Amino acid sequence: MELSERKKQILQVIISEYIKSAEPVGSRTIARRYNLGYSPATIRNEMSDLEELGYLEQPHTSSGRVPSQKGYRFYVDSLMKLKNLSGKEIKRIQKIFDFKMKEIDQLIQQSAKVLSTLTHYTSLVLGPQLQKSAFENLKIFPLDNEKALVVIVTDTGFVENKIIELPQMLSTDELFKVVEYLNSRLRGLTIDRLTSGLIKDIKMELIHQMDFVDRYINLLEESSLFQRESRVYLGGTANILNQPEFKDVNKIKKIFSILEEESLLSNLLEEALSDSLRVVIGEEIQIEEFQDCSLITATYSVGDKAIGTIGVMGPTRMDYSKVITVVGYITKQLSSRLNEVYKKS
Repeated sequence: MELSERKKQILQVIISEYIKSAEPVGSRTIARRYNLGYSPATIRNEMSDLEELGYLEQPHTSSGRVPSQKGYRFYVDSLMKLKNLSGKEIKRIQKIFDFKMKEIDQLIQQSAKVLSTLTHYTSLVLGPQLQKSAFENLKIFPLDNEKALVVIVTDTGFVENKIIELPQMLSTDELFKVVEYLNSRLRGLTIDRLTSGLIKDIKMELIHQMDFVDRYINLLEESSLFQRESRVYLGGTANILNQPEFKDVNKIKKIFSILEEESLLSNLLEEALSDSLRVVIGEEIQIEEFQDCSLITATYSVGDKAIGTIGVMGPTRMDYSKVITVVGYITKQLSSRLNEVYKKS
């Protein structure tokens, strides 16, 4: 059943009021605080209809209603109007990204911190998934007869370099032929596709240059590109305690225990890499302990490739319009800063 404009209007103000107050909303409250032009009786009838349709719930014996997860979903998809950031909030975000930070970890940690500070919820940031980067090319610069600088460049602009010892039996021409061959075999492959089988094939085909290939493969395996564990950065975990929905000690313990499971959080955030923006509400989160929560995520990128995710988790009563705006703005700032850092690496 499609909702009438009146029902949409009443549902929107109920959700807005409940987000602010965390108290069940009654018809008299709506009539008194919002100039909708409807009597309390009319509003009450519409609220009853919305409850029957599954958009509202009536907790206990209260005369007021609260939004259901279906109500929040309809609100986010069809009713919500995004809020603008204040000048003060924009300056606070830009101050962090204008700071001359060279380490990627610093950028991510600061993003998580400002995200939780501005939203008053818990932030989760998935570090760059560099193993999803694709090889662009391998370059080698002989330094003398014994050593050379090997440089790996990916399609995201990430650069890894290392000085290696050269096998004495390999001439300069042979060396560049090996590099040319490796580029032809590896270009376009992502780090996570560098399997032991592929390494074995390369070694067999370049058996006479085995020593050099071993050194090159070792460089890949030792580089930060090859680190397969995903790092998750958290900010404002204590903010959960400020939400009235989470006063139950056992509920809080369960949520905190999951927040300590980095691999589980990593998987949750990796699922969002396919979407530029994702809003997951209540039971849509496939983790039982988080089903009284909502998670808003957006991807940050280098070039046109999404390499990580930033997110905010709070109660289903969270201020969706504010959080989506903050997440979107910080994502753009982080992407811009990372592009600068990687290109200068």
